[in-house]
Amino acid sequence: MTFFTTLLESNPVLLADGGMGTGLFALGLATGDSPELWNALHPDRVAAVHQGFVEAGSDLILTNSFGGTRHRLKLHEAQDRVVELNIAAARIARSVADAADRPVAVAGSIGPTGELIAPLGPLTMEEAAAAFAEQAQALATGGVAALWIETMSSAEEVEAAVLGAMATDLPAVVTLSFDTNGRTMMGITPDDAVALFARLPRRPVAFGANCGTGPGQLLATVLGLGEAAGPDAFLVAKGNCGIPEYRDGHICYSGTPEIMADYARLARDCGARIVGGCCGTTAVHVAAMREALDDGERGPVPELSSIAAALG
Repeated sequence: MTFFTTLLESNPVLLADGGMGTGLFALGLATGDSPELWNALHPDRVAAVHQGFVEAGSDLILTNSFGGTRHRLKLHEAQDRVVELNIAAARIARSVADAADRPVAVAGSIGPTGELIAPLGPLTMEEAAAAFAEQAQALATGGVAALWIETMSSAEEVEAAVLGAMATDLPAVVTLSFDTNGRTMMGITPDDAVALFARLPRRPVAFGANCGTGPGQLLATVLGLGEAAGPDAFLVAKGNCGIPEYRDGHICYSGTPEIMADYARLARDCGARIVGGCCGTTAVHVAAMREALDDGERGPVPELSSIAAALG
């Protein structure tokens, strides 16, 4: 048992945070810039985003390290700063969590490398696993309670990330991103995902879906994962704040606090044990989700028609 797994098992639902990138863009991060570099350049701004989520009621916050592998950092000529930037990301989040007046867990965010793994691309499984291990070990050094492998789409990259996570003793959570056809970009279905998790060398302590095209689609996927995995699985729902729309040269999200409150209730009713927001989700949305989760207990599993009626 670890702090993270104890928190997970002792609470009916954990409320995660929202969109770190969304928060940083609001504080001046420019499109195309590296959020991870802000762990060194603007740690106060990164901490402010974490603080907003904690004050809104999050039980779990993710580090500002989504693009923290050497392959992603290479886009910003920072491939040799993996250890520095990931340790900083963990310590910033820990400083906020440790100052909270209640238990708040910090999980180390690990996103895709941005490369295709053999046989589809040049990156070997060994190279990918080594890159993930480098990041995982740095996040562990910084003090995270778990590793959060997210927005994955290929079985090979999930396996490589889990192998990398196994360089530490930390529990791992894995979430994939599914589209409107109920598959990831590389064709994984919810049934495929559950079968994949079962054969990994270390089974994730929780798994589910994040990002995607909207909260309604994401909950349909969570239902599919739950049907395939059974009632004892710890499921994760971390959906975008409504539907992405292109307005005035920017991507905006249609979700209101009321919509995200409905989403949080429905996610709980779908069986999710960790509920949070992804792109577009601010502290205001998280506060509405907190209130929704605190107002009542889990209800019956919703029909897809009721999810669509509430969320689109």
